[in-house]
Amino acid sequence: MGRAARAARGAPGRGPAPVTLALPKGRILEEALALFARAGYDLRALHRPGRRLIFDLPEDGLRVILVKDLDVPTYLDYGAADAGIAGRDVIEEQGFDLYEPLDLGLGRCRLVLAEPIDRPVDERAAIHLRIATKYPQLTRRWLDERGQSAEVIKLFGSIELAPAAGLCDRLVDLVQTGETLRQHRLREVTTLLAVTARLVVNRASLKLKAGPLSDLVRRLAAAVAAPASARRPAACATPRPWCASG
Repeated sequence: MGRAARAARGAPGRGPAPVTLALPKGRILEEALALFARAGYDLRALHRPGRRLIFDLPEDGLRVILVKDLDVPTYLDYGAADAGIAGRDVIEEQGFDLYEPLDLGLGRCRLVLAEPIDRPVDERAAIHLRIATKYPQLTRRWLDERGQSAEVIKLFGSIELAPAAGLCDRLVDLVQTGETLRQHRLREVTTLLAVTARLVVNRASLKLKAGPLSDLVRRLAAAVAAPASARRPAACATPRPWCASG
């Protein structure tokens, strides 16, 4: 029996196992909770979770685990979660084979290529170009699609510092308004990817828990499609941007 199949089976005599849902801690969580509330799920226990990371919600048939946003696809790929919410940037960077049934439309931002305003790159010149990013796979894919070459340097934070420190000529990072780039005298060159949060599902779970997962997708899709006038945010759920970069 596969790892996801073992996770999907309930204990003997205890009925079907709940759907395990991996939600990202941080900025996207409150937006996600408001969306689930509109879909009819009672996730109020997660509004102020404290140090708790696992929430059993039997009335909704859910078990919710709170994980780092970058870890959501890993939990799904290994069958530790049946469904979850992750940004398109994370999903495509990590490349796991997950089913992606729904764009939730949360946390809209962009993955962009940027460079110093006072040191623009002359793409016609034969130079050794260096690009710093948290997204090396997406950056290399974008370069390959255009037949361009560059040295891609992976960083884990403060990407906007890299050009000023002389580490790179350009950077690839998430932006929402572009204000952080402007503060560091950087300008956008082009957009690589439009990013929103997506519902993702483990493919084995989709077969083993077809009923409850189909219901989850249907209810969330209805909540996403509801007119703005009909949307009522859950109490204490203040929407925040997905992007940290500004």
